[in-house]
Amino acid sequence: MSGSRGRSRRSGDHWGAAPARRYPRSARVNEILREVLADELERMENNDERFGLLTVTAVQCDPDLRHALVLFSSLGDEEERALAEVRVRLQAAVSSQVRLKRTPQLRFAADPAVAEGERIEEILRRLPQAPGAADGSEAGAEDGSGDG
Repeated sequence: MSGSRGRSRRSGDHWGAAPARRYPRSARVNEILREVLADELERMENNDERFGLLTVTAVQCDPDLRHALVLFSSLGDEEERALAEVRVRLQAAVSSQVRLKRTPQLRFAADPAVAEGERIEEILRRLPQAPGAADGSEAGAEDGSGDG
């Protein structure tokens, strides 16, 4: 058992190899792109207030790394124009901070999941509430009766 140090060796494993990844490469690339772009937009906020309320919610990069869709929590016309103006600068930041085979061309859009969540919340607000559920006063009266 000398040299194995109590570890079993499965076929395909290499000694000294990095541990197996828990999520695919595309997810890791998307996350690092999201972090780099969010940091760069935060730096740009000092010079351009249009970037102040932008939040990068996700990045969806093509498997071939040619294109990436950057999703924001909200994206108005003014913010979209501002992003178009600095797209090349954002791509340069990705190129300098992330080691990839190629730097993806960035596109920008509002995150549909955020809009869908707001739509669901609005539907829930319109639903009638059950009697007594609005103020919770009945539950408080029963708990504090002092029968114990």
